[in-house]
Amino acid sequence: MKTPAPRRTPKQSRKVTTPACILLPTDGTKLSEKAVRHGIALAKRFGAKVIVLTVLPMFHMFTTDTQMLTDTPGQFDERMRKQAAKILRPIVLAAKAAGLACATVQLGHEHPYQAIIDTAAAQRCDLIVMASHGRGGAAAIILGSETLKVLTHSKVPVLVYR
Repeated sequence: MKTPAPRRTPKQSRKVTTPACILLPTDGTKLSEKAVRHGIALAKRFGAKVIVLTVLPMFHMFTTDTQMLTDTPGQFDERMRKQAAKILRPIVLAAKAAGLACATVQLGHEHPYQAIIDTAAAQRCDLIVMASHGRGGAAAIILGSETLKVLTHSKVPVLVYR
């Protein structure tokens, strides 16, 4: 009777490592907040630092945003900075409560997905944790999914929270 040959395990094509730096993009929506909480828990488990990013819209002279129509560029920038601080402050507190090193980035950019990708590269992040979608309704259809664009263009692994 012949003995069967030992099973060979397939070689791993990629080395699996734990992330040291996790990017948490947020737009302040409920789903985005849940994704950030998940990202903080993941970072705590791995002992990773977190970078929290919010991308601010750019000022446009021609827009359908009624507040932007009444703002000067300076007023708009100030309003966006306050909104970003309101979004980022509780996340920083949650990260620090979890014992994590945390930094924040707020950028004005025409294309949020590109700002996310650029920040991940600049901050040398190993992982991006983000919500499956932010805006809803017609805005999402017209603008497209930022998450899909990040998934399509990012060289950094992306974990999508649903």
